[in-house]
Amino acid sequence: MRQRPSGSPLMHQQWGDLLFMHWPVPAEIIQPHLPPRLRVDLHEGQAWLAIVPFRMWDVRSRVTPPVPGVREFLELNARTYVHLDGVPGVWFFSLDATNALAVWAARTFFHLPYFRARLSLERPGPDQLRYVGHRVHNGAPDAHFTATWQLGAALPPVEPGSLTFFLTERYCLYAAAGGVAPGQGERLYRGRIAHAPWPLREVKLLDFESDLIAQHGLPAPVGAPVLHASGPLSVDLWRLRRV
Repeated sequence: MRQRPSGSPLMHQQWGDLLFMHWPVPAEIIQPHLPPRLRVDLHEGQAWLAIVPFRMWDVRSRVTPPVPGVREFLELNARTYVHLDGVPGVWFFSLDATNALAVWAARTFFHLPYFRARLSLERPGPDQLRYVGHRVHNGAPDAHFTATWQLGAALPPVEPGSLTFFLTERYCLYAAAGGVAPGQGERLYRGRIAHAPWPLREVKLLDFESDLIAQHGLPAPVGAPVLHASGPLSVDLWRLRRV
């Protein structure tokens, strides 16, 4: 859904140095981990799990003055894809970030499962990126991530209906407050985002190790992931709306 939402966005951000890592999984594995009203989104009958490390900068609110110390940080998320009332979007199992203030704000005002983490991004060689992360959030389960990848050639624009379009072109997120199990008073929210199509590139994974997905009680990914690299990209985000 690339149509820009009405009204003024709440925030602006720049995203880059991003890696999409996707693994196919049966839908019945994911569905019990979602709020009851959300359904797993499928492509040709297949659900997908993802890990996405990236860099975020020029982070600013459209309605408040700039806040020192939160304009640039690294983020690492574990996610899947869902739909509600015909609107596809992203469901985050976790979002790890280096900025403590951003983590607090996202947990408090956006109902998103952010965690404080130590994350680093290095460039060990030409067109190579190495991303290392370890969660340090007080009271949260440990989780770690390490990956090195080599950037390749630019890819052509994605075609609607293709697997790549399904995995990358997502223009809203879902969040829940009050729990995700029946009887916990779950409240669902939808947040819209807008950006140009991802400028995707081929990518080769040089090394990878993580327990980020398994830490959520989901099966650890097996086999080679479907990979895409991207960025930079200018992104606008709107206020969450209860659905």
